[in-house]
Amino acid sequence: LKDDFLNTVSHELRTPVSNIKMASRMLEIALNQVEGLSGTEASASGGPQAKAMQYLQILKTECDREISLINDLLDLQRLEAGKRSLAVDTIDVGDWLSQVIQPFQERAQARQQTLDLELPAQLPILSSDPSALERILSELLNNACKYTPPGEHIVVRVEAELGSMRFIVSNSGAEIPALELARIFDKFYRVPNGDPWKQGGTGLGLALVQKLAQHLGGSIQAASEASHTTFTVDVANVETLATDAASAAQ
Repeated sequence: LKDDFLNTVSHELRTPVSNIKMASRMLEIALNQVEGLSGTEASASGGPQAKAMQYLQILKTECDREISLINDLLDLQRLEAGKRSLAVDTIDVGDWLSQVIQPFQERAQARQQTLDLELPAQLPILSSDPSALERILSELLNNACKYTPPGEHIVVRVEAELGSMRFIVSNSGAEIPALELARIFDKFYRVPNGDPWKQGGTGLGLALVQKLAQHLGGSIQAASEASHTTFTVDVANVETLATDAASAAQ
């Protein structure tokens, strides 16, 4: 009943929140036209328009958070209902992953963190859903950047397995208590006192990651000890799944 309620509410909220986002954008344009200043210039100039721009930025930020929450809820509902199809493509993992982590490397550098990518010399081509896989890794990297203290390290490692590929995202300087590990994939669950910088979040990211991993014929595991946290994602090669299914049918 709760899932049905959340799904209905999410659909009903999408339109008004989208309208709020559009209205905030139009308000920003109108304010700039009144004073003849860009948002950056207005903020630097002080005065009433600077205050208006400050409030407008809060509105835009909170609106984006609500849109993210609504989209996550709808994506989870589609995955749980089996209504999301696989958009399979071939992936050259080395080149593809380098592009995926690029914005996170810039973010890590700005936060005085180190982000390294470790790839074996030879990686087979992976047949999977690039969009779903990118969502998984982006969510894990976003969490790693959020919770890794300055001066610590984030590592993304890839290993080729028989009929699958393993993606490992680990970070130092952060540890999830053993009692909390069993619950981190629950919807809306957030580790108590696990966000010392109060960066916020919906509590849906890891739940969505788990469902996406299962959607790709794989799984995700979490381990945390000695000030290190590691997420391991196994993703099946779709061609292997198809071959196995055909063999089973025969």
